[in-house]
Amino acid sequence: MMQRWLTIGEASRRCGWSPRMLRYLEQEGLVVPGRSESGYRRYGIRELNQLNALAELRARFDVELAEVEFALRLRREPALSAAVETWLAGTSVPEAEQPAPAWVEWEQLKHERLLATPTAA
Repeated sequence: MMQRWLTIGEASRRCGWSPRMLRYLEQEGLVVPGRSESGYRRYGIRELNQLNALAELRARFDVELAEVEFALRLRREPALSAAVETWLAGTSVPEAEQPAPAWVEWEQLKHERLLATPTAA
């Protein structure tokens, strides 16, 4: 069966996103349609599914596009992902090839000692 491609206008009418928003989503790498030999955007079933799923994601979880863009960036940039994971774990984010300043180490040791000190009951 031959694939039926949709233009940006047809895709816009089918999914409810404006053509301007479809261009923005493409620019940000969230939904990237293929291109025809003459450079026109070609939306297929995959892109329409992505657009519908993105709309549902935003509505169901109250997620902004910037948050989805950041999630995509985390997937594409392992160093950023590792830094966020380190931060979430409660440790310092390492600088590239630079030791932590002495005051940071002192503060870390102070907090470790405070946490290790038994409390009086």
